[in-house]
Amino acid sequence: MSLNKDILRTFLFVLLFAVLVVASLTIGVKQISWLSFKNWENSEVSVILISRIPRTIALILAGVGLSISGLIMQQISLNKFVSPTTAGTLDAAKLGVLISMILLPGAASSYQMGFAFLFTIIASIIFMQMLQRIQHRSLIYIPLLGIMFGNVLAAIGTFFAYKYDIVQNMETWMIGDFSKILKGNYELIYISLPIVVLTYLYANKLTTLGLGKDMAKSLGINYNLIVLVGLLCVSLTVSSVMITAGFIPFLGLIVPNIVSLFYGDNLKRSLPRTALLGAILLLFCDIISRLIIYPYEVPIGLTIGIIGGITFLVFIRKRMRYA
Repeated sequence: MSLNKDILRTFLFVLLFAVLVVASLTIGVKQISWLSFKNWENSEVSVILISRIPRTIALILAGVGLSISGLIMQQISLNKFVSPTTAGTLDAAKLGVLISMILLPGAASSYQMGFAFLFTIIASIIFMQMLQRIQHRSLIYIPLLGIMFGNVLAAIGTFFAYKYDIVQNMETWMIGDFSKILKGNYELIYISLPIVVLTYLYANKLTTLGLGKDMAKSLGINYNLIVLVGLLCVSLTVSSVMITAGFIPFLGLIVPNIVSLFYGDNLKRSLPRTALLGAILLLFCDIISRLIIYPYEVPIGLTIGIIGGITFLVFIRKRMRYA
């Protein structure tokens, strides 16, 4: 009976995903008729090929990548409330992009991503080192520590932005927005695909990390190596999403928690569902962002921020109730 429920739930998720993909390709200022594909020189076809398809692909890959990144960070930190949003990871990527603008103005996106990756991996290692020194690992204290760490990085970024008069450029990275995604300016996000594969290959070892450092070592796991691999995967994914679409909060926090309620903490089992639900949630939020003040758009960072923030508070209240 449980297996049948699992199959039915997965089928419904896949069906919902397919519906949202079609909606993402269809909804917009320019009305699309699928009959227009009979004429490949039609302007509607050009809109789909140049704008709608790249945007939908970017949404799917960003949703998959950030959700899996949150799952990895929760396994490594042994805390369900740790994610790129609550560990300073996104703030570090933003700081890296800002520094690249100062040192290499007008540089290509690949250089900006390189700086974002460098700052992100350094910040992730620093955060993990701080966790190692905490004696009492409170469920709420650790994400609060990460949020404070992220605020420090954000303050440093604001200081340099004011100093070099690029505050406006910095603000563009504050709120995630997929409206400017076009063919030719989003391809860096494909880096998240091999990261997903690598994460799946290391799923069993990452699951073992969730048992604790001592237990992982007793089972023959090279703890430091697996943690480093996990942090590298997270840093690359967050950097590619930041360069492509900007700051997307809370996705890596709420999706793994929702999946773990139904499928537990075994990554081999929960990883595909986490990826699917992450894509569904980001597609859903993007469609809401397009429709709420149609024909204009609300940045998706605001939509996912509101939904994610409310969900975060619900999870905190629920965890505190059963603690």
